[in-house]
Amino acid sequence: MTAAPSTTASLLARRARVLGPAYRLFYDDPVHLVRGEGVWLHDADGKRYLDAYNNVACVGHAHPRVVQAIARQAAVLNTHTRYLHEGVVDYAERLLRTAPGMDHAMFTCTGSEANDLALRIARAHTQAQGLIVTDNAYHGVTTAIAEASPSLGRYIKLGPAVRTVAPPDTRHGDAAAVGARFAQSVREAAADLRAHGLAPAALLVDTIFSTDGIHADPAGFLAPAVQAIHEEGGLFIADEVQPGFGRGGDTFWGYQRHGVAPDLVTMGKPMGNGHPVAGLMTRADVLAAFGRECRYFNTFGGNPVSMAAAGAVLDVIEDEGLRENARVVGDYLRARLRELSARHPAVADVRGAGLFVGLELSEERSEGPDRAPATDLAARVVNGLRRQGILLSATGAAGNVLKIRPPLVFQREHADLLADGIGAALAACGA
Repeated sequence: MTAAPSTTASLLARRARVLGPAYRLFYDDPVHLVRGEGVWLHDADGKRYLDAYNNVACVGHAHPRVVQAIARQAAVLNTHTRYLHEGVVDYAERLLRTAPGMDHAMFTCTGSEANDLALRIARAHTQAQGLIVTDNAYHGVTTAIAEASPSLGRYIKLGPAVRTVAPPDTRHGDAAAVGARFAQSVREAAADLRAHGLAPAALLVDTIFSTDGIHADPAGFLAPAVQAIHEEGGLFIADEVQPGFGRGGDTFWGYQRHGVAPDLVTMGKPMGNGHPVAGLMTRADVLAAFGRECRYFNTFGGNPVSMAAAGAVLDVIEDEGLRENARVVGDYLRARLRELSARHPAVADVRGAGLFVGLELSEERSEGPDRAPATDLAARVVNGLRRQGILLSATGAAGNVLKIRPPLVFQREHADLLADGIGAALAACGA
């Protein structure tokens, strides 16, 4: 017999008692979810929520093809990569075909591990230690990567070999101007590293700059910074944990929108639709030094069940045309959201690519980087949407950019529900 769902109050108390004080929950009134299907999540009281936030379930919650692939393989074999198995090889071959120029794939269980491994490889290749990230970056939770993730908050101290740079401000200027400013900041960070007896090993960026406020266009602005880090002797690591797997619509990977060739590409749990599988791709010459000096082993990174899940995700993306869907529905969604600015003065900007969209809220309509961010308003809108049955969150250094990244199966009717809901939430806030 299935136990009845716990009441919210008792579940909160039990959670606090056994999980401790470091965990955080979304929303002033936390959501107790019990089931998901496609773009919908259901709570313990039977209320349905439109999921406009969970990019990890990239092909939709509980997609039957992914569920069946996991179950089939789990019923046969699950073990590690020190035994031969076709699954990891088959998947690596498919994955590498999505990223021309990449020679090798390596697998982990989380995106944090993938970025940690990429940094180790970059440092082995360059024989340098320095790492350059953006001001409000998030790349993971291992010690080395948490120390390069300033968005985790002031209690996380940046590593002594980490330097931060302002993210590209894509609201103003063409690709050349935006790119030149960002590249110059990378050069200045590299110079500061050298002034402290260090050399740059890598520039690591999330290629849609998600936690910096979502900056996607103009396409191509990333190229000068990649050239700059190469001229400084470092590598470019493209963090595709959030923007990858066709989310940007135009291309399979976010870096491809900018026409750049990364040295390493990292990815996370969207690879397996939430199954704990992640990894990286790199070139043979970049991996050579690490391969000589280290042996790599991740107990269940690349295990047969994970590879079955990941292969099913690729099947669904291809067979259901989800990259094209991201492009078409994303364009439609951004157009609907831009219509809101005529009625709601707080809407300062709508930006993004495919089904990765940011809606910036400000206290004033004047153009320019000095406009006051509407942080409190963003929090009220997010909580107001939760009451309507729509889930999303906020991002950016000031927390004033609504972060919209739904499962890739999101359709026009879902975009209409979301846009109308945001309009209603803004109206309710007097904005």
